[in-house]
Parts: sequence; C-alpha cells; structure tokens
Amino acid sequence: MTAHHDPAPSGWVLRLAPAPADAPGTPASSEPTLAEATDRLGRGPVAWAVLVGTGLARVIIREVPELGGGPAPFETLRMGTEAAVLRALLLLADPAADRTVPEESLLGDREFARRRVGLDKVLRGIRVAHAALARELMAACRERAAPEDCAEEFLRISELLFGFMDEFSSRMTTEYLTEHDRWLASGAAAREETVRAILDGQPVREDTARELLAYRLEGRHLALVAWCESPAAGAAGDLQRAAADLLHLRGCSSALILPTGRTTLWAWGDPQAPHPAEMPVGATYPEGFGFAFGSVRHGLTGFRQSHQDAQHAARVMRLNPGGTGPVVDYPDVELPALLSADLPALRRFTGDELGALAADSPHAEQLRRTLRLYLRNERSLMAAAAQLHVARNTVTYRVKRAQELLGHDLTARLPEVMAALEAARVLGPAVLLKENEAHEL
Repeated sequence: MTAHHDPAPSGWVLRLAPAPADAPGTPASSEPTLAEATDRLGRGPVAWAVLVGTGLARVIIREVPELGGGPAPFETLRMGTEAAVLRALLLLADPAADRTVPEESLLGDREFARRRVGLDKVLRGIRVAHAALARELMAACRERAAPEDCAEEFLRISELLFGFMDEFSSRMTTEYLTEHDRWLASGAAAREETVRAILDGQPVREDTARELLAYRLEGRHLALVAWCESPAAGAAGDLQRAAADLLHLRGCSSALILPTGRTTLWAWGDPQAPHPAEMPVGATYPEGFGFAFGSVRHGLTGFRQSHQDAQHAARVMRLNPGGTGPVVDYPDVELPALLSADLPALRRFTGDELGALAADSPHAEQLRRTLRLYLRNERSLMAAAAQLHVARNTVTYRVKRAQELLGHDLTARLPEVMAALEAARVLGPAVLLKENEAHEL
C-alpha cells in the first residue's frame, strides 16, 4: 500500500504581486487574517489577493445581480472573496494549511439569508467565483512558474480548488440554512413579512400589524433608508442607533427600525409636525454612513409612498456619493430622482440641452452653478452675485459664457435647460460628459 504524501509547495505563489499599473485598493479582510497571510505569504501575494478578490466580487455581481445591493453589500461580498483567495494561496504555498472556510466568507452568507437571496443564487455565485479564481491562478502560474512545471501546477490548482470549493459550498449551505432558521425563529421574519406586505400593497389588518410592529400606521410617516459602507463588526448596531437618533431629531416620537441586512435598514417615524425639522447646522455623521429620507405622508398608503421616496433618494445618493452629503431629503432631489429613472436617457438629455456646458470639469461646473442661480433668481444679476459672493460683473461674464457653450437659444427651451442644470447639480459625473465628449458637441 502506497502512503499518501502531500504535494510540495508551489513556490511561484510567493512571487505573486499586482502589476505596477494595478492598484490593489484597501483590503477588506480583518487585521488578524491579513497579518497571518502576510507572515506566511509576504506582502506581494497578499496585495495580489486583494486585487483579485475585488475582481471576483465584481464578476459575481455581474453574473448574479441578486447578490449585489449597493456599496455596503459589495464590501461584505468582497470581504468573502478576498478571504477565499487568501486561503487558496495559503493552501498552494503550504498543503498542510487549514482548510476551514474563512469567517469573512460566512458573514456574507448570513447576510444573503437575511436579505432572502435564494440559496440557488448563493451557490451559483460560488461556482462563478470558482471558475474566475481558477483562471486567475492559472494565468499567474503561467507567468511565474517554470514552463516544464506548468502542467503539474495546473492539475494541482484544479484539484485544490475543487476540494476547497466543494467544502466551501457545503459549509456555506449549512450556514445559510442555519441563519435562515434563526431569522424565522427570532420574530424578525413576521415583522419583515408584514412590512413587505404593506409595501407590496397587499391587504393587511392594521390593528394586527400595529401590535406586531409596535408602531402606529394611521398617522403621518417619515421613511428612512440607511446604510453603511463598512461591514465591520458593530457597524449594524451603530447604524440602528444613528437612524433612531436622526428620526428623533426630525421630531418623531416613535420609530420602526427594520434591518434588511448587516449594513442596511429601513425605518419609519411619526413626525409630530407636517414638515420635519431640518438637521442641525454642522451636524456630523459616522464615516461611510448614508441616510435617505422620504416625504412626510399619511396613513397606510403614505407608509408605502414615503418608503418609495426614500428609495429614490438613496438611488440618487449612490449615483453621486460625493455630491449629496450623508443625509438627503427626497423633496430636495425629487426632480433628479424622477429624471434619472432612465439614466442613459437622462445623460443624453443633459448633453443635448447643455452642450459643452455639460463637461465634467471645475470650470463648467462653475458656469452651470452661476447660470442656475441666475435663472432661479428670475435673471437677477445682483441676487445671483450675492449668493455666489462674487461681483455683479463676474456673474454677467459667466452667464454670457455659459449661454455661448449651450449652443442654442436659452429662452426657447428654458424648462429643459433648468431641468438639465438641476440634474447636473445633484447627479454630477453620473450624467455629465467627459471633456473630450463635450468638445465634440
């Protein structure tokens, strides 16, 4: 009987590193995971794993869109793919390394269960990642291993990944089902099902729903959609506390907060005034947190409509994260939200109406802002100058230059130009043109 011997380590793995033109970005894994991998592999292979992990997450979402859901869910998914790449490299470099499924990967699995993403979609995502990782490893091996060793190394990569992914799928399935059962038993399932039934327009008994949710449905409602970009431990609790505090600041005496994932939640409050109070000047919020408020609406229908408004505001924030700030009210972005339902069409519309003024450049942005304030102030040069804190002659010059870049008569299409200027103000690069595109107009 022949004794089984583990294969020799794959030395080429220790020579891995991103190409000079490829920036790996910020690692998503925990500090202990990164420290262990760096000690055993070196900085180059770890940076390579970070880059490939990000690529795998993008491939998965492209092939299985249901696993996406915004920046925060992407970071959770990226944490899992990055950890899986690191574990694969550790196994190639040391056949005796621990084959346990990384905890970072299980975090994403639990979130999929809580978000009610089907298990079939989760397993398909694993298969997509398996195929993509195999391609990346074989391409890297071809570049770094001796040509005579490639055939044996390709076989080893295939066998190792097959075994690792088989165990990975089994553990992820078990964890998914466990989390799903835990969610059902917690009472959260009944609350979420009731909320989703209301949002879907299904008939519900208001008295039963009120008792289950511990929230009145017959009054005014201010909906909130909130998320955080960090999947770190404790982020979910911080997000819930921040949401509750914001609703309280808006004059809500009670609140319904419903987590919809590790880093996302829906919430509603009952504002005591027809119009909620504005946020305090200079208020600060945790880094990477986003809060999108709906409009104040009434009754069961208003509960649903305010949430829809908040979802639209959240979409606007995600289209241009740097242009809105961490807290947005739907009434402040209503027009861009409606216009951006068809983003490619809005981008064409903005280019058609603004011409070269649609360029994504600081100079064009300055001219757009001046023209927008000039028009909103009923063409008052003095009023626009006061708001911009510049001289009247400066406004005159900018308005003249802006009208030249429009390429058509402003008066003939004033509503369209105003709509395009507002879309450009709120959505920024999502609807603007690169400078070379604008010059071609």
